[in-house]
Amino acid sequence: MKHIALYVRVSTSEQTVENQKIRLLEYAEKNNCTFDMYEETESTRKTRPVKQALLAKLRQKYYDAVIVYKLDRWARSSTELILDTKELIDKGIGFISISDNLDFSTASGKLHFQILSAFAEFERELIRERTIEGLRRAKLQGKQAGRPKGSRDNKKRKKSGYILREAKKRQNFDIVSGVNKDISEYIN
Repeated sequence: MKHIALYVRVSTSEQTVENQKIRLLEYAEKNNCTFDMYEETESTRKTRPVKQALLAKLRQKYYDAVIVYKLDRWARSSTELILDTKELIDKGIGFISISDNLDFSTASGKLHFQILSAFAEFERELIRERTIEGLRRAKLQGKQAGRPKGSRDNKKRKKSGYILREAKKRQNFDIVSGVNKDISEYIN
């Protein structure tokens, strides 16, 4: 019997997760799986704490698979989808999208994943090219790239402790993600 995570998400409080839940519960029952349900509502682009908590448990291999209603319920961009699912696949954790009829642990699912990866890389390259062209055009027009100078730019900035501050930031991010490392591992 597999132990799986069911993940549902809506963007606003006016929307409901009920339709997603019905389909995911049917899947769990049909496949005789034990499960935990993760519900995310009113999530903004930067913050999805329920998903982050689920990812931490998946990294610890607490679940055999994560099941979503549609791919767009898991990720907001193809890049995010590729990075997350690649990490899960590499750890041997299944990723299934019911409506898209995709199971990334099967041969056809792996093929779909490779195709999605190719499109995500293509999308990143297009964005990169447009950004370079935009910066080039702005420079030709005499505009200066970067943020405008502010009051802090007139003062000499404190440099001591920079490496340690950055290492602590990385360590705090990893702790939230479920990875525990000694601070010395970030400094080297």
